Amino acid sequence: MQDKQTIHKSELVKQAAATANLPDAVAGRVIDGLLHTIRSHLCNGFKVSITDFGTFEAQSKPERSGRNPQTGEAITIAAYKAVKFKAGKALKDAVNA
Repeated sequence: MQDKQTIHKSELVKQAAATANLPDAVAGRVIDGLLHTIRSHLCNGFKVSITDFGTFEAQSKPERSGRNPQTGEAITIAAYKAVKFKAGKALKDAVNA
């Protein structure tokens, strides 16, 4: 089995810059702008769909009861929003190729 590796934002910027033949600084601003736009739309209740990649969506999770694992005491877990990502067909096909 192959070890899993993590690609960080700085490496994404370098690869995007090389692919688009742009300076690293410009590619970094483009990626920052894209991430800011996705975050902003999710915060405002929109679903963000990127063709051939996937869809991001914020989902509301209701308040629920749980237990403190150390003490066993019943606790209330507050309602929150979670981000869901659903991969598009082209991304799934590429990963499984």
